[in-house]
Amino acid sequence: MDSGMKIFSGRSTEYLAKKIAESYGTELGKSVVFNFSDGEYQPGYEETVRGKFVFIVQSTFQPTDNLFELLLMIDAARRASAYKVVAVIPYFGFARQDRKDRPRVAIGAKLIADILTAAGVDRVITMDLHADQIQGFFNIPVDHLYASAVFIPYIKSLELDNISIASPDTGGTKRANAYATFLKTEMVIGYKLRERANEVSEMKIIGNVEGKNVILVDDIIDTAGTIVKAADVLTEKGAKSVRAIITHPVLSGPAYERIENSQLSELIVSDTIPLKKESSKIKVLTVSNLFAEVIQKIYNYQSISSSFL
Repeated sequence: MDSGMKIFSGRSTEYLAKKIAESYGTELGKSVVFNFSDGEYQPGYEETVRGKFVFIVQSTFQPTDNLFELLLMIDAARRASAYKVVAVIPYFGFARQDRKDRPRVAIGAKLIADILTAAGVDRVITMDLHADQIQGFFNIPVDHLYASAVFIPYIKSLELDNISIASPDTGGTKRANAYATFLKTEMVIGYKLRERANEVSEMKIIGNVEGKNVILVDDIIDTAGTIVKAADVLTEKGAKSVRAIITHPVLSGPAYERIENSQLSELIVSDTIPLKKESSKIKVLTVSNLFAEVIQKIYNYQSISSSFL
């Protein structure tokens, strides 16, 4: 075990932190949370972190409580004289609030970046941000990893012919194009119209999918309305099969029911967020090895560019 660094976890992401620590070749650090009767809680460390590199793993899904627990753990590590405190945030909550898309609303992602910095974090490691520009909201190093390093080998293992990569909306074209370029496949784009949040009223497909094995690529699946609608339209347009590869399985509201009753052959997700329940159509791929590799390189002051696919 490396005595110069420690990997700790918040309560919501312990399932992933244990796998990261195991892949790294160490044990998860010992921490505890004291709960008060009014709902207040106080995280603390049960071993010394003085002079050490401290990596705190915590996704911020259902984000408020998990985010605040992460902030308290950062503060506790700073006050315990940790040498460096690195927040490992596989899923960065509030990332959809990256701009003012209508008057008199907050830019939540910028606020979270400011709060994390004020808490004393030295570095952030995250994965597949909803918007790349969120990195620029920080004045500290941000290592933005891509789940494609895990997903692309899986796509290749399927040995599908006549593949076409699809973006379910115009905002995801850059991500889809990266997959299409790497796999040397064609790309199509979905154009969606919303009447209200989380509800797609209409979708059109730009490109030919006749006889194609289509793979939808996106960063977040929430209520599954967009993906299911895209799968239906692609099937109507003659797609041979439709799969979806999505990094963060938020899966709220009617998502599971929609996926089970959809035209999707398979939904492939990562374990940045734990599934609320099992589904015959959902396959989970772990990103723990990728995070462990990057943590090791950061601790040893090595370049992490080879970890990007």
